[in-house]
Amino acid sequence: MPAGDEVIPVANRLQTQFDLVVATQDWHPPNHGSFAANHPGKRPGDIIELNGLHQILWPVHCVRDTPGAGFGPGLDTSRFARVFRKGTDPGIDSYSGFFDNGHLKATGLGDFLKAQKVTDVFIAGLTTDHCVRFSALDAVALGFRTHVLLDGCRGVNLNQGDVAQAIAEMKNAGVVVCKGAICRRNFRSS
Repeated sequence: MPAGDEVIPVANRLQTQFDLVVATQDWHPPNHGSFAANHPGKRPGDIIELNGLHQILWPVHCVRDTPGAGFGPGLDTSRFARVFRKGTDPGIDSYSGFFDNGHLKATGLGDFLKAQKVTDVFIAGLTTDHCVRFSALDAVALGFRTHVLLDGCRGVNLNQGDVAQAIAEMKNAGVVVCKGAICRRNFRSS
């Protein structure tokens, strides 16, 4: 994704501010239903119905067991307590780090955070208008005080205004949307 690597230095700086750091990772099978290449005549950005859900078609990305599914070069993974893989079922996508898009199967992230007695979740990553948005909305729904660190996010913006709409939706759901240092400073003072 264009400019996606810009979040790496921000993520590396932010990690040092937290006692617990986890990551999510797209880990798609090659035949994933969200790949436009798996639907003859379709292109990235087209919308289809996939097992009863609206599905945006994407370029082939993050295919499990390939370098493209790895974390970006330069990302410090040494502080990751755990990595939660998502998008592993070829029949349903998983934007959220907590559930698939139909909320049929959990990734285990929510249970893990609750077992660690986490109350506040801070999210950075790709993409603001899809994975970050759905992860933040699910985190709020699960009862976590949720913060999105915008300086550590980048959006796809398939349609003009998608990122702004995602930010508004997150705020309306109770997500605190801010810049990393300011967000963390406000958290410490609360």
